[in-house]
Amino acid sequence: MGKALYIAEKPSVAQEFAKALKINGQRKDGYLESQDSIVTWCVGHLVTMSYPEKYDIKYKRWSFDTLPFLPREFKYEVIPGVQKQFDIVKGLLNRPDVETIYVCTDSGREGEYIYRLVAQMAGVKDKKQRRVWIDSQTEEEILRGIREAKDLSSYDNLANSAYLRAKEDYLMGINFSRVLTLRYGNSVSSYLKSKYQAIAVGRVMTCVLGMVVRREREIRSFVKTPFYRVISGIALEGEKFDGEWRAVEGSRYFQSPYLYKENGFKEKDKAEALIQYLKENNEPPTCQITSIEKKKEKKNPPLLFKLAELQNVCSKLFKISPDETLRITQELYEKKLVTYPRTDARVLSTAVSKEIYKNISGLRNYPAIGTTAEEVLQMGSYKTIAKTRYVNDKQITDHYAIIPTGQGLNALNSLPVTSQRVYETIVRRFLCIFCPSAVYQKVSLVTMMQGEKFFSSFKVLQEEGYLKYATNSFARRGAKAQDTEKSDSEDVSCDAQLLAALHKLKKGDILTVDSLDIKEGETSPPKRYNSGSMILAMENAGQLIEDEELRAQIKGSGIGTSATRAEILKKLFSIKYLALNKKTQVITPTLLGEMIFDVVNCSIRQLLNPELTASWEKGLNYVAEGSITPQEYMDKLEHFVRIRTDQVEQSNYQYALRQFFDAAAVNYQKKQTTSKRGGKV
Repeated sequence: MGKALYIAEKPSVAQEFAKALKINGQRKDGYLESQDSIVTWCVGHLVTMSYPEKYDIKYKRWSFDTLPFLPREFKYEVIPGVQKQFDIVKGLLNRPDVETIYVCTDSGREGEYIYRLVAQMAGVKDKKQRRVWIDSQTEEEILRGIREAKDLSSYDNLANSAYLRAKEDYLMGINFSRVLTLRYGNSVSSYLKSKYQAIAVGRVMTCVLGMVVRREREIRSFVKTPFYRVISGIALEGEKFDGEWRAVEGSRYFQSPYLYKENGFKEKDKAEALIQYLKENNEPPTCQITSIEKKKEKKNPPLLFKLAELQNVCSKLFKISPDETLRITQELYEKKLVTYPRTDARVLSTAVSKEIYKNISGLRNYPAIGTTAEEVLQMGSYKTIAKTRYVNDKQITDHYAIIPTGQGLNALNSLPVTSQRVYETIVRRFLCIFCPSAVYQKVSLVTMMQGEKFFSSFKVLQEEGYLKYATNSFARRGAKAQDTEKSDSEDVSCDAQLLAALHKLKKGDILTVDSLDIKEGETSPPKRYNSGSMILAMENAGQLIEDEELRAQIKGSGIGTSATRAEILKKLFSIKYLALNKKTQVITPTLLGEMIFDVVNCSIRQLLNPELTASWEKGLNYVAEGSITPQEYMDKLEHFVRIRTDQVEQSNYQYALRQFFDAAAVNYQKKQTTSKRGGKV
């Protein structure tokens, strides 16, 4: 009987498979072997796409004559630093006694690509190949994945999508970077007075650059506009509450040109005139309640974490980059603590929900939250979780949300503090979904003075529900539970005494107005992206598309994938197109980044727009689903590359670019400082 070969993506993962399979055989160079099984591993990517010069030495020199570069067949090569491990894996894949190959690389497009390239380069033939698809690295899940492994051919569409994504990035990167550098590289380097400057562009990378530069220029061009609100101070049983005037229908200022929105004036004197009018024939000033609404409002626990949401929360809580969050979560995954991190789902599958009590039970041994886990079990709500919004098979593509496994807790203490806190954040979000909703008592009322309406809204927490468990143990004293769901910013918190007084009120009641004040405010510029909000913006880039039909078409498709977004940001920082403030995680463009933006904006503007990147990503999803063929996709890709490359070659925007560079450079001039002796430095 032939042997089974298990090939993992990393040595640490291979070790877990060996443990689960009880392979206690010999540890050899690059693999483990027992009587009937072999476990080996890649070290990430072993194979990569060859540079153009490997096709023909003429491509080594960048020239218009060799563009566009569109090979009929793509060449691949082993990455030099991992040649030894590749040779070991190749030998094992082709060993005569190996009958079945179990593909155990990460369960996603990238993991599929890693194995397929290795198998392609190794020339694997006439072997049974089965795909192991798992959501965590617990022993139970590994054994289930092996037991239920499908024929590798079931994942051919996913593999096609992975190959195409790599070809797309390769062709766009090589052709557009070369043609833009040849045409405009000298313009950039001479302006910066620097050496030769290559212009690096990419399908996703350039789009992200565009989002950051546009936001920065919006902020620069923003002009603050003052506005003036009129606020009434209303007396009630020794307490006082505010009412905000709004120019609703029936107001003498309804749809007036003097308004800033409906709740303020552009000019202070108009606010003063309103106050004067309200006081006329109304001494002492009073108001009448025209409507009052008292109701209970429930707030449900937020959905579970997908990678982008976790990266956003960790950026806020710990001031760490998306790349660091992914690294930490991957480590937690490899130590069996959490499920697969590169997921775009915020819900559980029906199948997993049936066994979810095991995850909760395991968490009873987690000191930071053990009692909470016990309480959740006693509530018993996990039994009906499948009927809630937290379980939805239709919202899951490859993997369900990131949740704790309830296992691997022994490894937790050996991890850095930040990793432990990321884990706790995941655990608390998970346990909250089994808890009752938070309940607020809400009172909304409208008061009228001289025909003008004032609005007040109050909210008091009556039942903590899930909020009791949502605050991290390391949070500052008095800090509120971390909750990234949108809240009603118009509601004002009030104490129990005021709430009791509000509850006695009824329509028609007359109240004394102690004060009428003008509250000055000013419009705010758009906020800069931070590392977390940038990840979410990339994921939701489809929302930026103005064309309604196209937006609907690519709904749910962002730019990049959960697995690649952090890496793309990291590259933009490393090539100094973007800058990251590590303390605040705020992202800003550099002068070089703005200049590259201007070059691309003049020549291949589509690269800067989410429409293009998101539509390509959607196309890859169609290939993965089998809706379109790889050839159809490739034909479209080659046509796009050919047309745009030719357009840049024929363009001549050097003079116009100089003006754009000047406009950007003004914002990066170093301010002259004065030395102690009075001279300029």
